[in-house]
Amino acid sequence: MDFFICCPFPYYFYFLASMSVKDVLQSLVDDGMVDTERIGTSNYFWAYPSKALHARKTKLECLRTEIEELKMKIKRNDKSLESANEGKEESHERDKTLAELSRKENESKELKIKLDRLRECDPEVLKEVQQKTKVAKESANRWTDNIFSVKSWCKRKFAIEESAINKNFQIPEDLDYLD
Repeated sequence: MDFFICCPFPYYFYFLASMSVKDVLQSLVDDGMVDTERIGTSNYFWAYPSKALHARKTKLECLRTEIEELKMKIKRNDKSLESANEGKEESHERDKTLAELSRKENESKELKIKLDRLRECDPEVLKEVQQKTKVAKESANRWTDNIFSVKSWCKRKFAIEESAINKNFQIPEDLDYLD
């Protein structure tokens, strides 16, 4: 591949290894500082000073418009903050109301704690706990029945003693149904 470098500005390329020039040019092309065009079997690279100037002017204009937008946003936020702070000026009446609010919040927390303690004696809660206990007991007995069924099947299928099954599967010897 042939490389032709056309630069109207006074940059001089001294003797460099072919791969170095390729890498440098590719880096410049990737950064948008140098343009490239493939014509036939040759690659042509060029850069005009006006392009860099135009790019900087465009970037500067974008930054200026962004600054103006941010200034407008700051003004809107300042106005919003002022309107939000309206009516919240420091006064004796406001301090008194805030103190009362704090006192009422503390009282509410204390009453909730007391209600939670008394909830343990609530008949409805006790009924619910009894119902859950009944369901848990039935579930435990069902699983115990399942364990006995599996043990019975293993004894018949593999001719294993019950104590060996209990030992291998860590089943307590005194496993029984709940009353």
